Amino acid sequence: MTAPERVAELSLPEKAALCLGADIWHTAPVDRLGIAPVRLADGPHGVRRPAAAGEVGIGSSLPATCFPTASALGSSWDPELVERVGAALGAEAAAQGVAVLLGPGINIKRSPLCGRNFEYLSEDPLVSGVLGAAMVRGVQGRGVGACVKHFAVNNQETDRLRVSADVDERPLREIYLAGFERVVREAAPWTVMCAYNAVNGVPASQHRGLLTEVLREEWGFDGLVMSDWGAVGDRVAALAAGLDLEMPPNTGVSDAALVAAVRSGELAEGALDVAAARVLALVDRVGAPTTSEVDADAHHALAREAAAQCAVLLRNDGGLLPLRVPPGGSVAVVGEFARTPRYQGAGSSQVNPTRLDVPLDELRRALPDVDVPFAPGFAIEPDPVADEPLAAEAERVAASADVVVAFLGLPASQESEGFDRAHIDLPQNQTALVARLAAANPRLVVVLANGSVVRTAGWERPAAAVLECWLSGQAAGGAVADVLVGAAEPGGRLAETIPLRLADTPSYLNFPGELGHVRYGEGVFVGYRGFDAVDRPVAYPFGHGLSYTEFAYRDLEVSTSGSADGGDLAVDVAVSVTNTGGRAGTEVVQLYVGDPEAAVARPVRELRGFAKVALEPGRTRTVRFRLGARDLSYWSTAAGRWVLEGGRFDLAVGASSRDLRLSAAVQVDAEPFRPRLDAEATLEEWLADPRGAEVLRAAVGVDGRGRPRGILAVPELARVLGNFPLSRLATFPGLGITQDVLRAVRH
Repeated sequence: MTAPERVAELSLPEKAALCLGADIWHTAPVDRLGIAPVRLADGPHGVRRPAAAGEVGIGSSLPATCFPTASALGSSWDPELVERVGAALGAEAAAQGVAVLLGPGINIKRSPLCGRNFEYLSEDPLVSGVLGAAMVRGVQGRGVGACVKHFAVNNQETDRLRVSADVDERPLREIYLAGFERVVREAAPWTVMCAYNAVNGVPASQHRGLLTEVLREEWGFDGLVMSDWGAVGDRVAALAAGLDLEMPPNTGVSDAALVAAVRSGELAEGALDVAAARVLALVDRVGAPTTSEVDADAHHALAREAAAQCAVLLRNDGGLLPLRVPPGGSVAVVGEFARTPRYQGAGSSQVNPTRLDVPLDELRRALPDVDVPFAPGFAIEPDPVADEPLAAEAERVAASADVVVAFLGLPASQESEGFDRAHIDLPQNQTALVARLAAANPRLVVVLANGSVVRTAGWERPAAAVLECWLSGQAAGGAVADVLVGAAEPGGRLAETIPLRLADTPSYLNFPGELGHVRYGEGVFVGYRGFDAVDRPVAYPFGHGLSYTEFAYRDLEVSTSGSADGGDLAVDVAVSVTNTGGRAGTEVVQLYVGDPEAAVARPVRELRGFAKVALEPGRTRTVRFRLGARDLSYWSTAAGRWVLEGGRFDLAVGASSRDLRLSAAVQVDAEPFRPRLDAEATLEEWLADPRGAEVLRAAVGVDGRGRPRGILAVPELARVLGNFPLSRLATFPGLGITQDVLRAVRH
């Protein structure tokens, strides 16, 4: 029996109840028809199933592997790796009886201040979309549904349940929806979660334009839309907009409101039937509960591999890394985070790990013939009384070592779901320690643990090497040791720009808003798009990351086939990449595209392709990309669709948005976009369109000598008044734009 057929057997109250959860983690059952509940659980980077039924369970969930957080996985630029992590998450969810895992989160990192950035992948929608789709494929490949979140424009925690994200249509389409679109089209997630916030004044839970017109009608989503927990203010309006399931249930209120709305005629019963059928379709998708065992050791090993592939080597002066310390030498480890690791964020994603690698222990294990003394160096929460003696002790330990490795990071109290950060600085007791350690021993390596970007300018100069490890999960300690000693390579590249200062960030003047609104005034110029548009210096650019080897790029080839007007345009790009160093390594080859002749303001360059390649020393690989019309297009608010302008496009490949090794230009032909020509179109718009200019000149007519009449006869005047709509020019005498002309051009 199909879901719609079973809906016909339900009473009105039963249908309303189905569209609410039974409790905080389950959909509602209908016992008399054998409709079972479906269990949901948090899970962007680990399964968080509460140990006790009916509880939120933060901090008391069943043990599960804590994989690297999204801020780390985004830096992997590796969809194959992310899919493997997703498969492991799906297997653990299935083993715990969880049918839908609430993740991945693919919201754009608009500002480094967002307290939940550790749960998001990138400031770029291509990285977010490609890796988000890989995660969904991995999870759902194990028979567990994924839930892509938070749809949409959820980029801050300040006033998160009420604030209206006021964003123009073009950045909405190009930046904030593009990643979701890719995931929906390429990976077909079972569920999508709406955001807390409003979008342009309409709560996301009640936004028919997003939940129905875009998500379902344009993108073809056929799954279930659920609310974020507590996101629904008006259950009737939300259901009418396309929200199928409210979580957690406002039992006795929301279900009663739905029943009353149907009985009064405010809500069509057919709309309730559709939502209930989608809940039943989800129930049908869920397989029989499994109790299969999970190989915890194998998943821990995967978490360790992933953490190494996410680590970004920001600088490595003099090739200090990997460490080369002779037997009997000494590596001084400094920093409380070395023995009290910070490896995940706080809030709904907080996982109870199956085990935990401690960096200090793992580094000692990796260097069995080397002395590894330790000094805490600072208190995690700054303490003026305790910090000075701790710093003095760290100086003494550092002075007698061959190399110093300092573990720095953000205290958990400074970033979490629920609140935004006030700044992007490390605590002062840590940054002051860097200079003191370097004075005692210039062979200093800094290892960072943080969920979102921290400012490095102002303290990093004395350090010879800086390794950004993000919040890399329960195996981060082992992965850090692997990278430091060279057993693994730092495989990460920045998926977000590190600015010199917070005030340089494009969203700075418009975050977090005020009086219930946050204006997305930077438009499409988010992250590197904004920095590059004004050529603003940064600490480390988007895409940056060093390797333990070197790579050379050569032989860039670009060719086109098909046509934009024929719907089969293809731009094929090939580049050869060679490992010119002495050891194996990985490179993330990045393809950027710019449209220097655009009629609208477009970024200097935008990421349009990337590939992570592993190469042995001396080996070469040809990396290929194929771009389509969409990759060259912008969203036209005038046309209400994607528009490709013919002309020159600049293509560049390289290792970051500012390390572009090779470039080429390609000419693309396309039918020019023509705005609607009517009385409200400007004189310039009429004259710019060949057919429109012909019609207008015919309507205005010519004088006895065959010359154009009125304003068309005086180019200087036409230029001055060219941005007037024809309807306004008709009010001026002597210009030749009369009411008769307006009537003529209407036809």
